[in-house]
Amino acid sequence: MKPANLLILMSDEHNPKVMGCAGHPIVKTPNIDALAARGTMFSSAYTTCPVCVPARAAFAVGKYVHQIGFWDNADAYDGSIPSWHHRLREAGHRVVSIGKLHFRGHEGDDNGFSEEIIPMNIIEGKGDLMGLVRKDLPERGLSWKIAKLAGPGETPYTAYDREITTRAQIWLREEAPRYRDKPWVLFVSFVCPHFPLVAPADFYYQYPLETMPLPKQYAQSERPDHPYLRDYSGSFAYDRYFDPDKLRKAIAAYYGLCSFVDDNVGRVIRTLEAVGLAGSTRIMYTSDHGDNLGARGLWGKSTLYEEVAGVPLIVAGADIPRGKRVSTPASHVDTYPFIMACVGEDRPAMYEGHPGVSLLALARGERPDRNVLSEYHGMGSTTGAFMIRHGKYKYVHYVAYRPQIFDLERDPEELRDLAGDPAHSSVLEDCRARLFAICNPAEVDARAKRRQAELLEAAGGREAVIRRGDLGFTPPPGYPAVFG
Repeated sequence: MKPANLLILMSDEHNPKVMGCAGHPIVKTPNIDALAARGTMFSSAYTTCPVCVPARAAFAVGKYVHQIGFWDNADAYDGSIPSWHHRLREAGHRVVSIGKLHFRGHEGDDNGFSEEIIPMNIIEGKGDLMGLVRKDLPERGLSWKIAKLAGPGETPYTAYDREITTRAQIWLREEAPRYRDKPWVLFVSFVCPHFPLVAPADFYYQYPLETMPLPKQYAQSERPDHPYLRDYSGSFAYDRYFDPDKLRKAIAAYYGLCSFVDDNVGRVIRTLEAVGLAGSTRIMYTSDHGDNLGARGLWGKSTLYEEVAGVPLIVAGADIPRGKRVSTPASHVDTYPFIMACVGEDRPAMYEGHPGVSLLALARGERPDRNVLSEYHGMGSTTGAFMIRHGKYKYVHYVAYRPQIFDLERDPEELRDLAGDPAHSSVLEDCRARLFAICNPAEVDARAKRRQAELLEAAGGREAVIRRGDLGFTPPPGYPAVFG
């Protein structure tokens, strides 16, 4: 690709099914849809980890979580492993972040950016210490927040996203024109549609409550019975606090927040066009992970279903195919080589053990012989969980529990687990072997838990972190933390 500027737009917890361009029948995302129409959309894209902190560390470094060892929401990126920000800054590019990072945030940490504008990092430089407890899981004290708060209104998150949007518009107008010698990268990172499920009125009321669909497999009799899901729902008891009215309000608010994110995306892109930089800037839109949104009675993240491990991933601009949809599985590790190529730094010195394949190669039809991976080692789980895509199959491996396998061609909603079907035993074994060719799940699980045990001891032990309580969600800059 010819070197050009790059604008990366990242949201937080955007279910990849909840976009117009993904075929959603209700949700309005006209700006994201327009970006997909003039670029390439990856319809089977995955996060490296379905929770914020490890996902963002892996996105920064361009490697899988088990390669870098930032395991959970209390073990955040600290700049110690070179990121694409470090590499590009060292090569003379201006690399600026605006908004959520969810890094460690200690004074003196060098995250590799030329400038960090209103960054949001983990609380107190410690994050979610309760997530370090990986056995006899405590119930989260603030699980009631998702249901109780659901509805129309404003929150610190919506205010923060408006400020992020404004700061991005200012940077594009006042700073971007100053950097003409080498392409710049602007990383604009929003916090919505992450809960609290409170959407600004203009967006919430686009979705009448009587039209809100019931989440799939929501009835108690329909919910899958798997020990991993029991662990998670027992610790994050979100669904206990829902009634039919709150359920409809929560879904409407999430849809409204997706439209709110879309509106902010549109404002930033229109500013890029207004200042005459659209022709010399490529754009990427993605999210750190998705959201269960009530499916199977689950809320939040931390599972490996498509709604959560899947992510929206769209790229557009010069040399990128227009109006194309790529079904070949893609991963956030593939964004690292794409970023390097975008700004003209696609050379061997920029890579060291990076497993990604450039999104441009995938967009142009390359089908690499590999399996993309997502893994989880954090809050609400007692065992490591690993997912790979192999052709039409999704295989989910739990170190301590029985596996799952889904045929995503015949069953895209993952309603039927085929792991117990003798007709699929050979597929199960093949997928297991392919996962073990990437990593040894038991070794990775043990390594994660050793690190978490060390951090737990340093924090005063199990009872101390339980007394500290549940944060619910990280406050943005300037807002107090409220534990419960």
